[in-house]
Amino acid sequence: MNIAIVEDDINMRKSLEFALAEYSEFSVQTYKSAIDALKKIDSSVDLIVTDINMPMMDGIEFIKELDGRYDIIVITGNATLNRAIESVRLGVKDFLTKPFEVDTLVDAIKRQVKISKKIKTTSKNQIKKADGDFIATSPALEKVLKLSKKAARTDASVLLMGESGVGKELFANFVHKNSPRLKGKFVAINMAAIPENLLESELFGYEKGAFTDATTSKKGHFEIAHGGTLFLDEIADMPINLQAKLLRVLQERVITRVGGTKEIEIDVRIVSATNANIHESIEKGEFREDLYYRLNTIPVHIPPLRERREEIEPIANHILKDVCKKYELDELEFSNEALNELNSYKWPGNIRELISVVERAAILSDNNVISLDDLFLDSRNTNKTKSIDSMEKELIKEVLQSVQSDKVEAAKILGMSKTVLNKKIEKYNIEVM
Repeated sequence: MNIAIVEDDINMRKSLEFALAEYSEFSVQTYKSAIDALKKIDSSVDLIVTDINMPMMDGIEFIKELDGRYDIIVITGNATLNRAIESVRLGVKDFLTKPFEVDTLVDAIKRQVKISKKIKTTSKNQIKKADGDFIATSPALEKVLKLSKKAARTDASVLLMGESGVGKELFANFVHKNSPRLKGKFVAINMAAIPENLLESELFGYEKGAFTDATTSKKGHFEIAHGGTLFLDEIADMPINLQAKLLRVLQERVITRVGGTKEIEIDVRIVSATNANIHESIEKGEFREDLYYRLNTIPVHIPPLRERREEIEPIANHILKDVCKKYELDELEFSNEALNELNSYKWPGNIRELISVVERAAILSDNNVISLDDLFLDSRNTNKTKSIDSMEKELIKEVLQSVQSDKVEAAKILGMSKTVLNKKIEKYNIEVM
């Protein structure tokens, strides 16, 4: 199995390379940056292990560039855990929080191999999306739905706020389906998923000849949603130069296609959403305050899944049933221990993470009952006290042995000064012969 490791920290990168080299079934390549990896990785790579926090191009941008061509495991520290959660939306099925043991990564790699093999041997039927109704309920959810239904009766702009993965598009659809615009279209666009140079034409459309590939005219999302609802997801990620144009559209209720001069009247209800601290973005000058007030006529705060625990088990069972159908699996159920773990886990990635975990567990389970071990949630536990110091210690010992305790040569291999190496030898009580 060909594995590519993308990690800017040289000690972590070499530690992982040395550790995985112990397994004969793994062939490992390493890259010091996402940009370097994009230039060199090819179709022979089976799996990519990537860090999130890297210079020049971070892990999320890297994953977007890969565009689903590879299986990916993300490694992240607590400081960038929210970014790792975003990767789940991009199709990443597993992420590990630092510090972790090498065995934990090896287990994750082997799981991914098993998942890939099972998926390739099934027909992958599509799971039908929910029709806008919620699978389960809780006091916290009912409170938000009550407010959303009141907002829906008006034509006021609604701003949905909450953590990544709480189901903001489902709430936006709920607003639409309970509004006078029910018979109109519900159109969704994710600001973070579309390259900046394409976003304007996606929103407002373009005329023939507007740019090189514009061989015909095309309607944008505003025109398509005319008479209905336009859902602007991840609104805080909208480029600042486009925010002024959006503000004008909301004020004047007209749009102009890219490359055109004719103003086109539009009639849409705007529901937007963000998981960012938008007030912080305003203070930094990254988001217009006047646009915020236009979008935030009715603010709706969606609570995270950990505050809606009554919903976890019903949602998990619903997902499990759909996954079994999708991959033509035998009927499965959760063990009591697995259900207890699902109910007690903090779910930083909310419902999106729950879907990912249940799907993975169903595919990997060798029995008709999904066990606690099938969930593999321990690797995502951010309260662990394990340290990667043990990995660094083993790496230094192996390098010193390979160069017959030549500290100068070992320091070169490890990418550190001899002074730093001596401090680490002292720290880890490594015997140098």
